[in-house]
Amino acid sequence: MQNNFYFIKNFTNIYRKPSKLSEVTSQIIYGQKFKILLKKKNWIKIKTLSDNYVGYIKNSYYKQKFTPNYKVNSLKANIFKRPGIKTKIWFTFGSRLAVIEENGNYVKIENNKWIKKIDIKKISYKEKSFVKIFKKFLNVKYIWGGKTFNGIDCSALLQTYFNYNNLFYPRDTKDQINYSKISFKRNKFQKGDIIFWKGHVAMCLNSKQLIHAYGPKKKVIIMPILKTVSLIQRTAKLKIKKISKIKY
Repeated sequence: MQNNFYFIKNFTNIYRKPSKLSEVTSQIIYGQKFKILLKKKNWIKIKTLSDNYVGYIKNSYYKQKFTPNYKVNSLKANIFKRPGIKTKIWFTFGSRLAVIEENGNYVKIENNKWIKKIDIKKISYKEKSFVKIFKKFLNVKYIWGGKTFNGIDCSALLQTYFNYNNLFYPRDTKDQINYSKISFKRNKFQKGDIIFWKGHVAMCLNSKQLIHAYGPKKKVIIMPILKTVSLIQRTAKLKIKKISKIKY
């Protein structure tokens, strides 16, 4: 079972084991490509091809024939039954879409599924401003394993920038630390610095402020860099493990 498939629901949880009582380790979003490793009753074990992440999802909402040509550029984009008629379903930032028809300010992606043109960009589009992407998620809830407008964790916030720009980047902080080869030792931080702790990561917006999905604050938040470093060392007993750099 090594064929490639595409997920075609807005998003769903990826579980460590084939049970909703199991730990949620990540999420998969619309248009994301994966391989099926095995099927187990109502579950499938998958490996997402954007980051080689392995886990279980329910055995539904996917297909093989799918050619994404656009992606969602808004934090959340409403799905319409037809132009002007909203549904209660939303796509999250970075979702891959196969546009098949245009109608004024809308595009059609499936039967009875339309989206506004203003919410999408071509699949090849690259956003060089990581600040712009991170700030889209400002005040979004912190949720372990989350990677959508409904909730996101620290490593997913960083990964989202790379995935949106069609670049590979690992899902979990422990793997991101190893993947980020360049390491700096500095007392003064710079725009684009990635600060890693054991189990946590934050990104510097400039020399004074960072942004991160911070569990104790329960949301994505901008904080002073030096105060945050001190706070994490005092409350979590964690020192900085590595400082790397976002390429932009």
